[in-house]
Amino acid sequence: MRLTTKGRFAVTAMLDLALRRGGGPVTLAGISERQKISLSYLEQLFGKLRRHALVESVRGPGGGYYLAKNLDDIAVSEIIKAVDEPIDATQCGGLGNCHDEHECMTHELWTNLNGKIYDYLASVTLAHLVAQQRATGVAEIHDHTQSVSRRKTGTKTDVASVL
Repeated sequence: MRLTTKGRFAVTAMLDLALRRGGGPVTLAGISERQKISLSYLEQLFGKLRRHALVESVRGPGGGYYLAKNLDDIAVSEIIKAVDEPIDATQCGGLGNCHDEHECMTHELWTNLNGKIYDYLASVTLAHLVAQQRATGVAEIHDHTQSVSRRKTGTKTDVASVL
C-alpha cells in the first residue's frame, strides 16, 4: 500500500495552513512557494478540501484560505478522504473479487491492515502535527528561511503570510 502524492500534498498543505493560523487568510501561492507544490495542483486539492468543509476561503485582496475547524477536530484521515485518496491495501478495492471473482487467500490480512492504517490516521490530528513541528523547531526554521530569502530578493511580505 502506498499513499500517493495527492494525499501527501493535501496533508502537507493543511499543516502549512495550520502553522499559520491566526495571521489571516493564507494564500495558495504562499503554500506553493514554501512547500514546492504546483499552484494549480493546490487549487484542485483546496477545492475538494473546501467542499468537505475543512477549509474556507476569502476572496479579493488579502484573501486566501483558513481552517474551517479547530486543529483538534481535523484528523489526517479526514484530509486524505476529502481529496479522494483511497486508504486500501487490497488489490480488489475491498470488493472481495481479487482472485477469479472470489476473495484471495490474504484478503482478510489486507482488509485488517486497512483498518489499522485508517485508525492510526484518524487518531492523528492537525493539532498533533503542529505540536510535533513546533517541538522539533522545523516550523520556525522554515519560517526564518522564507523571511530571509524574501529580504535578499527585496520582495515585500505582509505579516500574515510569514505567520
